[in-house]
Amino acid sequence: MTTEHGDRRDPQRSLKLLWDDRDRPARGRPPVLTLDAIVTAAVATADELARTEGLEGLTMRSIATRLGVGTMSLYRYVPGKGELLDLMLDRVIGEYEPEEDGGGLGWRDVLAREAHRQWRMCMDHSWYPFVDQSRPILGPNSLHGLDRVLGLLQPLGVDDRTLMMMVGVQSDYVEGVARSYINERRAVERTGLSGEEFWEAQAPTLEKAMLSGRFPTMAALDESTFDWSYEQLFEFGLNRLHDGFASHLGDRAG
Repeated sequence: MTTEHGDRRDPQRSLKLLWDDRDRPARGRPPVLTLDAIVTAAVATADELARTEGLEGLTMRSIATRLGVGTMSLYRYVPGKGELLDLMLDRVIGEYEPEEDGGGLGWRDVLAREAHRQWRMCMDHSWYPFVDQSRPILGPNSLHGLDRVLGLLQPLGVDDRTLMMMVGVQSDYVEGVARSYINERRAVERTGLSGEEFWEAQAPTLEKAMLSGRFPTMAALDESTFDWSYEQLFEFGLNRLHDGFASHLGDRAG
């Protein structure tokens, strides 16, 4: 489930906040509060809340409390939570930009490195994959990352539209698996029950169902059928996704 932030912010205000030169020196006395400080506090607050409540618990009040200021003072710098989320997204994306350009890598390696970078971002900032990005606002870090990846893929000789769809499909895949994993971790935090304890509680009922003869295929499954982690699921799906790309690309696949 994603937050309803996509249509509840002013895109022009978000773009102005993202692209204005915020590092230019201020005249007179330095301000007690800055936009960068607000974004930093918002990311830290969201990281804490994401373990249990998710983004629904992130409010302007909770951010102001962390900063030790009044809630209304935040609105001098950012119109609302929607625009602030745009700034937060671009901030964390910038944390995972590689130092090297990855030149000389094949397309599989380029996409795999990008997928693992996005996965780490989702794990470190577990609110990130729950933000509605159906109408994304591209800030400097977002645009730079997309420009970098497409630039590394273009030597493949595939049309730009196909490259963009490959990047988009992979991004949706990574965030989809990340959401499932994060929801599982949140359930442990909320209930105090591990995944193993949750399934052990259901074991007597499930065993009875398996012995009933109504579910012969399920009853005959190997004992190791469900013995995998989300990290293994992520790697398996990513490789199969790339296999599909390779089949589509044919001789152009590297």
